[in-house]
Amino acid sequence: MSIFFTILGIIIVAFIALYVLFPRTLFRFFRNALRRKGKLTEKSIEVGDMTWPYLEGGSPDAEALVLLHGFGGDKDNWAMYAPEIVGKYRLIAPDLPGFGENVRDADRDYDMATQASRVRDFLDALGIEKCHIGGNSMGGFISLRFALDYPERLLSMTLFNNAGVTGANESRLQKEAQDGKNPLEIHSPEDVKRMLAFVAHKPMKVPGQFRKIFYEDFAVHRDLLDKIFWNLVEDSTGKPLNDRLDQVKAPTLIIWGRHDQLIDVSCVDVLKNGIPDAESVVFEDVGHVPMIEKPKDTAKHHLEFLAKH
Repeated sequence: MSIFFTILGIIIVAFIALYVLFPRTLFRFFRNALRRKGKLTEKSIEVGDMTWPYLEGGSPDAEALVLLHGFGGDKDNWAMYAPEIVGKYRLIAPDLPGFGENVRDADRDYDMATQASRVRDFLDALGIEKCHIGGNSMGGFISLRFALDYPERLLSMTLFNNAGVTGANESRLQKEAQDGKNPLEIHSPEDVKRMLAFVAHKPMKVPGQFRKIFYEDFAVHRDLLDKIFWNLVEDSTGKPLNDRLDQVKAPTLIIWGRHDQLIDVSCVDVLKNGIPDAESVVFEDVGHVPMIEKPKDTAKHHLEFLAKH
């Protein structure tokens, strides 16, 4: 028994030392643990002059389900969701250009039509002719644009609190953006808590050293992220897709959190009434990222929908 406690003590001390001295190492440890739980493997592929990193899980012979992250996110936004999915589908979650470990070049264009065409090129490189697509927030906007521009490539589409349409009510983000403010901008490690509370209805507590990592990564790419944010706002509010929704041919599921402060839940009615035969589910006590806030419940509805298509 004394040997057990000695070993346990050494492990605890090692973790504390890593947290204090090498927080990125510990952060990667937990990130990789989530990937292993989701049976995800990190891969990359050359797409034109870009290298696309992505996570993949599930049988290579299964139908492909491509999931696109939102603004400020990356491929690991889907790691908590993956355990519910990989048993039945080939899950593919890339870093979109401008984010994660993909190309982060401020001289490139990052409007939604361009990003959708890049996703098409990514699928071509993987040899995927048809897939199920899904996206959260900005990734949902890109998915919706993809469905309009490349309808022959889709089996179905799932929209998780997607941007790209305007609802009857303005969100807090819309109001602040109209005043020239970017509420997703991070100004300090402590500010990460404010941003997480803005995005999730019941945000997970993130240790201080990890908040520092989030801030440092944001600060390095601040100018690029600011550019992409305002491109997204311009596309969402200046050129929303409300009037084109009836052109969507892919079977569509809309998933939303009622307490979303970024994109108001009134957008659900716009999407459901506009997209032919669309289905929808709205979760109570959930904010902008249902696949993270309620992964099991979200996956249940998602899988039931996918099984029909």
